[in-house]
Amino acid sequence: MPTLTREIREQLLTYDQEFQKLAQQHEEYELQLTQLSQSSYLNLEDLQREITLKKLKLHVKDAMERHITQRLHHRFEH
Repeated sequence: MPTLTREIREQLLTYDQEFQKLAQQHEEYELQLTQLSQSSYLNLEDLQREITLKKLKLHVKDAMERHITQRLHHRFEH
């Protein structure tokens, strides 16, 4: 991750409540996926849950990236 992107991410984590919420959701999905992966057997319901969690996690990550991109564009416009 480039330094500027990392810097903006840290600023958003500090000052932007919506970004903080997205980061928290991303972390929660990751934790749930980790817990599922530690199971020795996954039934159909578990597999469906895993797919859903991966999609949700990706959706949240995309939203976080949009926030970072918007901040980058805003920074270079001023």
